[in-house]
Amino acid sequence: MVKKPDTIGARIRYWRMRRGGMTQAVLAGLAGVTQSYVSQVESGRRTIDRRSTLVALAAALQVTVADLLGQGTESGDPARESAAECVPAIWSALIEIEDGERRPSTYTTERLATEIARAEQLRTSCNYPAMARMLPSLLLEAAAVGGSVLVQVAYQAATCLRNLGYRHLALNAARLAGATAEDTEDPAWIAASRFAYAQSLPIESAPVAARAADRSLSELQADAADERVRQMLGQLHLSAALTSTVSGRLDVARDHLAAAAREAATLGDPVDGAGFNGCGFGPTNVGLWEMSIAAEQGESGRVIELSRTVRPQVLAASIRQQSYWLDLGRALADGGRRDVEALAAFVRAERAAPVPFAINPLARDAVVTLAQRARRRAIPDELRRAHCCRSRLGSRLTTEGARPP
Repeated sequence: MVKKPDTIGARIRYWRMRRGGMTQAVLAGLAGVTQSYVSQVESGRRTIDRRSTLVALAAALQVTVADLLGQGTESGDPARESAAECVPAIWSALIEIEDGERRPSTYTTERLATEIARAEQLRTSCNYPAMARMLPSLLLEAAAVGGSVLVQVAYQAATCLRNLGYRHLALNAARLAGATAEDTEDPAWIAASRFAYAQSLPIESAPVAARAADRSLSELQADAADERVRQMLGQLHLSAALTSTVSGRLDVARDHLAAAAREAATLGDPVDGAGFNGCGFGPTNVGLWEMSIAAEQGESGRVIELSRTVRPQVLAASIRQQSYWLDLGRALADGGRRDVEALAAFVRAERAAPVPFAINPLARDAVVTLAQRARRRAIPDELRRAHCCRSRLGSRLTTEGARPP
């Protein structure tokens, strides 16, 4: 009986065996990495820190990145299981709305506004399971009203579903937000829905996401007098910078990052820590994305250097604070010399946003790798102590054996 793989490395090995017993050397050649790297990842001695590496390994194994991350196929985490129970109802609501059906509203205007505000608070605190429980009815109620109300709730649904690992449904929600936003002719919500679409695309579609962001930036630049639009254009620049990095277009990524930094410098951090649509665009957010981009480029030293200038606590969204500590922790863990500091950073990441940390495969793998490294370091110490003990005992026995009776 095949043991159920529970880490990314174990899943890579599982799919490698499923591909006719493909050797590590063949997989490494197809993915553009070394055989030693594949061996270390499969054994849990290393984690995968770059999205582009995940894409390359998935392509070589003829699976999706979601297959390697275990998203949508594995349970076990209570938070994710709780949310998963609501996903069929969310899907059904999205299908009904996309098909043009509209139920009569059962909420008063005040109740609907209160429920949307509550969902936004849950999004800010990253309580995605609780948010998922609200979405089936909230989507249908928002659809009865339409306009920017439906755009906002569809955006919330896209964010929630994406963070729970249901990117195909997140994409449906983002498209619904986009189609509705176009009808409202509100450029700020059009930009927000375009950002949701780019974020919802799978990692394998990074080039598509970058091109989509480019098109949106070009189309919406004429509306940049609206500060809300400028904030979302800044977010689109950041999204394009990261996806261009994943695609290996580093010059393009640098241009987008520089454009975002210029926009952020003129806007400053949002006074309430949230800004339009809770995205928190400003210099701090740019710094956080720059850390993620440096991590994607394998520049751990640069991540640590940037972390000294970024203060994530000025932003309201817990996911931003978690991003800071997670990127810093993975950078500190690189090389294995600062594992104690790395573990402290992961603890801070978990405290900032417990639910997404618990269901994040990369976060789980990073912690597992630290634990395995700690055990491997402890075993040699115990062996050395045992060897010394045996040596002393052997020496004593030899000495005693040499004494005359």
